[in-house]
Amino acid sequence: MGLGLVMIIVVAATLAAAEACPPSDRAALMAFKAALHEPHLGIFNSWTGTDCCKNWYGVSCDQGTRRVADINLRGESEDPIFERAHRTGYMTGYISPAICKLPRLSSVTIADWKGITGVIPQCITALPFLRILDLIGNKIGGPIPVGIGRLRRLTVLNIADNLISGPIPASITNLSSLMHLDLRNNRISGGLPRDFHRLGMLSRALLSRNQISGTIPPSISSIYRLADLDLSLNRLEGPIPESLGKMAVLATLNLDGNMVSGNIPASLMNSAIGNLNLSRNKLEGRIPNVFGPRSYFTVLDLSYNKLTGPIPKSISSASYIGHMDLSHNQLCGPIPAGSPFDHLEASSFTYNACLCGKPLKAC
Repeated sequence: MGLGLVMIIVVAATLAAAEACPPSDRAALMAFKAALHEPHLGIFNSWTGTDCCKNWYGVSCDQGTRRVADINLRGESEDPIFERAHRTGYMTGYISPAICKLPRLSSVTIADWKGITGVIPQCITALPFLRILDLIGNKIGGPIPVGIGRLRRLTVLNIADNLISGPIPASITNLSSLMHLDLRNNRISGGLPRDFHRLGMLSRALLSRNQISGTIPPSISSIYRLADLDLSLNRLEGPIPESLGKMAVLATLNLDGNMVSGNIPASLMNSAIGNLNLSRNKLEGRIPNVFGPRSYFTVLDLSYNKLTGPIPKSISSASYIGHMDLSHNQLCGPIPAGSPFDHLEASSFTYNACLCGKPLKAC
């Protein structure tokens, strides 16, 4: 073999080694894999060879540094590996702390595997470049890591549909880049952080189906970008802050299934909110008679409260009301004629004190 050919082979081997992921990243991924068991699809079958940046399913690397940047493993996907198996994914095991030995991780998605247990590794809060943490749809328990606020670049935190317990850590309000917070359907308890408003970039806060107690902090209304606030099916009490109706882009406010009390703030009826669900609470007093052209509701649900008095005539001046439910209150008097009442069914008005007129019996 000529010297030139030997040099070419050596250079090629050197370049290949330089382009491969570091052995430390490969070792971390193999330890991560060892803690998980996926029996049906064989998604880890491709995790072979020395270069974890090349054709390892769900693994992506930074093109410049060749460090592992993304782990994207979804149990519900249109990827051909799922199409061929004619099934969604199922995986057991736990998320190994070895994942924390991948210092350049930008996103971690381990979603909808249904059987992954264990806890969120505390050390994950030491990954300085992490932007996305999506663990939805597993059986992960334990608390949200107390140091979660160290992840200053985090934009998405989605741990919905798990068995997470304990309080929302106070440090979460340090996540100044957070845009999407989804904690739905867990066992989270305690109150909302008083300084929740520090999440200044937040556009969606989905916290339904937990055991969150205390009151709704009025300061939430200073989160300018917040468009979707879902606090339903918790244990919240006290009044609804009037300031929520003055938010510029809040389009969905869902508070149903709590113990919220007091009057309905008039501001909610003439705001940017188009989906308003206040059902199954302890609200009392009259429905504010302040509807106008700015009132546009695809859903307006005030059912199962203790509301009294008549249905306000100003509802007829709303721009649009799609679905409205005023049932199971203590309302009384004639149901106004015309839109939107002419397209609503009797079930929207039943179980009140003395409502009458179409679609109920005549007055």
